[in-house]
Amino acid sequence: MNKQECDILEALHAEPYINQRVLSDLSGHSLGIVNRSLRQLLKEGYIDDNIRLTKKAENEFADKAPKQAIILAAGFGMRMVPINLESSKAFLQVNGEYLIERLIRQLHEVGIKKIYVVVGFMKEQFEYLIDEFGVELVINTEYAGKNNLHSMKLVSDHLANAYVVPCDIWCDKNPFRTAELYSWYMVSDLVDEQSDVRVNRKMELVRTSQTAGNAMIGIAYLTAEDAALVTERIVQLVEKAAYDDSFWEEALYKKDRMIVAARVVHACDVVEINTYEQLRDLDSDSEQLKSDAIAVIAKQLQADPKEIVEISVLKKGMTNRSFLFSCKGKKYIMRIPGEGTSQLISRKEEADVYRAISGKGICDDPVYINPANGYKITAFLEGVRPCDPLNVSDLKKCMKLLKKFHQMELTVDHEFDIFKQIAFYESLWEGAPSIYRDYEKTKENVLSLKPYIEANAGKKVLTHIDAVPDNFLFYSGADGEQLQLTDWEYAGMQDPHVDIAMFCIYSMYNKRQVDRLISIYFDGECPKETRIKIYCYIAVCGLLWSNWCEYKRSLGVEFGEYSLRQYRFAKEYYRIASEEIINIQ
Repeated sequence: MNKQECDILEALHAEPYINQRVLSDLSGHSLGIVNRSLRQLLKEGYIDDNIRLTKKAENEFADKAPKQAIILAAGFGMRMVPINLESSKAFLQVNGEYLIERLIRQLHEVGIKKIYVVVGFMKEQFEYLIDEFGVELVINTEYAGKNNLHSMKLVSDHLANAYVVPCDIWCDKNPFRTAELYSWYMVSDLVDEQSDVRVNRKMELVRTSQTAGNAMIGIAYLTAEDAALVTERIVQLVEKAAYDDSFWEEALYKKDRMIVAARVVHACDVVEINTYEQLRDLDSDSEQLKSDAIAVIAKQLQADPKEIVEISVLKKGMTNRSFLFSCKGKKYIMRIPGEGTSQLISRKEEADVYRAISGKGICDDPVYINPANGYKITAFLEGVRPCDPLNVSDLKKCMKLLKKFHQMELTVDHEFDIFKQIAFYESLWEGAPSIYRDYEKTKENVLSLKPYIEANAGKKVLTHIDAVPDNFLFYSGADGEQLQLTDWEYAGMQDPHVDIAMFCIYSMYNKRQVDRLISIYFDGECPKETRIKIYCYIAVCGLLWSNWCEYKRSLGVEFGEYSLRQYRFAKEYYRIASEEIINIQ
């Protein structure tokens, strides 16, 4: 049977035959297709002369019948800022009903009771579903660093005759059925500029190189036959690092088209809720709209919450989540502290730093900063780009600004003690050993550099500490391209040359590039003892941020190569600094 014949047979399964016009309305196909399909179904023995289903048809329905469902609910849902700071997208409320509960009830309505929910972010919130609805939770421990292709690998044994459902879908009408005869993937009739798939005349889903395609809803149905092919493909893809950030739909493609048919629904019937504003459009009374972050913005900008529009997530940082928004014709950025941040950063000390640098031309003053919880609102800068650590022209401008800041010799009441911070981050592991086998020896070596550092440390002044390329921002100003240094969370009193070391390790510089940056900062006249001291700082700061990465890893946040390279800096620059110290003695 082709797709049209299956649709006709499914319509006959749902309601007894009345006439071809009614069948056309039920199936969504023209009278010509209905007539042709009926003749073929009769010829193949799926219906009899009275247009009633035969035993062969009943067997086909029994063989392809939905038996189980997968609900994908492991991810952060970063585009939902600021809502996802408090809950998974699965627990967004529309008309007083949680999305995931509505989906489960709709599955139950068609007899699907075997439901697997893949969880990760805020997994504990889903536990009650086991008792309430009899679901089985499958835990994805890699949700922070990998996309839902890896979630699907965990449930690949349950894909036969199964619905696959994202947790962030609101369905006005029940999209699930008691009968399915073929595999499909659901898309909307809405045009989406972000979609790279469209429905062709054969009702196939093909990749498009155009600027827009059909909005991808994400609900799918897989027969046992197609599930076997998809599972094989998933197993192949998850072994390749290049697919760590891939959606599971990648496994549906064979060359430029999906192996399953398109199921097109009206945009008003099924809505994927990706953003705060989409939820507001769907249910303006939803409890989740009463976000603390939105309330702060409204109060500080003296605006109605409905005036806060064009909300979009910015790239997730290592410490915070931030989002862009517009209000009364102006653009702003709001920073929300990330997981575990309160243990790492004193927001009161950060506020003190902003008071110290206010009006100094180093950084724009925040529109709002809360020293208690770290919420911060800043004006959006147009045409922003970060420093390119491989561009010498950028480096000269950034080091000139950094040196200007250091020479101001600003002061605050707190210090950033690198050695104490190394021990502090290690204490946050709560007794767990380092993931590095030779950590204790590496730490011993790095700490042995402390006497040399103390003997050669310069005057302590306000130091940025996190003076990395991403925090030097070039932007369009009234007098052309301007430059500022942002993100002062870790700033405190310290030897200012620590900032040079931090720039080097974040840029993952080799020694030649390190020496070049030192020469740029010191205009080619860096004393040998100071250069060696900076090598020491690179080793010490490498261990510092390696320990920080290990703590964040315990929270489910991975940094890939960055984490490994920090540990390598600790080891390699201990060796370099030690050799240089011996040579000058």
